[in-house]
Amino acid sequence: LSFLFSLALLSSPGSTRLSPVMESVQCFGRKKTAVAVAHCKRGKGLIRLNGSPLELIEPDTLRAKAFEPVTVLGKDKFANVDIRIRVQGGGHVSQIYAIRQAIAKALVAYYQKYVDEQSKRELKNALLRYDRTLLVADPRRCEPKKFGGRGARARYQKSYR
Repeated sequence: LSFLFSLALLSSPGSTRLSPVMESVQCFGRKKTAVAVAHCKRGKGLIRLNGSPLELIEPDTLRAKAFEPVTVLGKDKFANVDIRIRVQGGGHVSQIYAIRQAIAKALVAYYQKYVDEQSKRELKNALLRYDRTLLVADPRRCEPKKFGGRGARARYQKSYR
């Protein structure tokens, strides 16, 4: 009964047809100041970054880094989901690391919510074995500059004469 009620709430006012609940999850990835938000829903295997396909990332080395979750888990795991990614902040490399983390976390969350716990555990273990930063954010940040020097730790040279 509550399922039908949620369907009725989602349908547009005035229409008599009920729309099914969309299977989707949203996850974010972070690296330094870059934040990528991945929206994962049922689909046909498209991965888009800010509206354009992920295959168009330049240069090739960063594209390979962004595709790491796909290469580690295999294309078949991504065949029935569409992932839309928005990324902002940070530099080029930080954005790529945020993107790969968002893709990995979104797929794991989708499998947990809509597939089954066993396959989610397999995905998570495979990703953690390959690289822990695919699921766990790197907490390191830039240390602020202090007075008496030209950087965070370096001091100006001392002179007595």
